[in-house]
Amino acid sequence: MIFVTVGAQMAFDRMIHAVDEWAGRCGRTDVFAQIGPAEYTPRHIAHTGFLEPPQFTERAKAASVIVAHAGMGSIITALTMGKPILVMPRRGDLRETRNDHQIATAQRLSELGKVAVAMDETELVERLGRLEQLTAAGAIGPHAQDSLIAAVRGVVFPARDR
Repeated sequence: MIFVTVGAQMAFDRMIHAVDEWAGRCGRTDVFAQIGPAEYTPRHIAHTGFLEPPQFTERAKAASVIVAHAGMGSIITALTMGKPILVMPRRGDLRETRNDHQIATAQRLSELGKVAVAMDETELVERLGRLEQLTAAGAIGPHAQDSLIAAVRGVVFPARDR
C-alpha cells in the first residue's frame, strides 16, 4: 500500500492531484491519502481529510512506501519505521506554506540520503513510476542520540564555576 500524507495542518492539492491522476492512469488501487482540508477531491484514490494519531501510525506501518510533503513529522515517521519516503516540498511562492523551508529540508535530507525528493508534479509522477527502486534509508531511533542530549543539557544547564 502507498500511504500519501500532507500533514495535519493544511491541504496540498498540487501533490494530491498529481498522485490521484497517476493512480488513475496506472490503475493503482493500493493508494490511501490523508489530504487535509483540501479543495481538490481525489477521484482515483481512497482518502480522508484527517487521521487520528493511532490511525496515522497504522497506515504508515502498513505502507510499503510513504509519499508526503516535506514536513518533519512525516519524514521522522518514515525514518523511525524504516520506510522508503518520497517527498515533494510545499512552495512559498505558491502560498502552500509561508516560506521555502520545506525545499531546504528536502534538499538537505536528500543530500544525506535519507529521503527521495520530487521538486514538482512532473518529477513526482516520474518517481512514482519507479517506486520499486525506492529504498529505505535505514531506521533511526525514536529518540535523540545521547551525544545530542548531553550537548543540549550542557547549554540549558551549564556547569557553574565554583
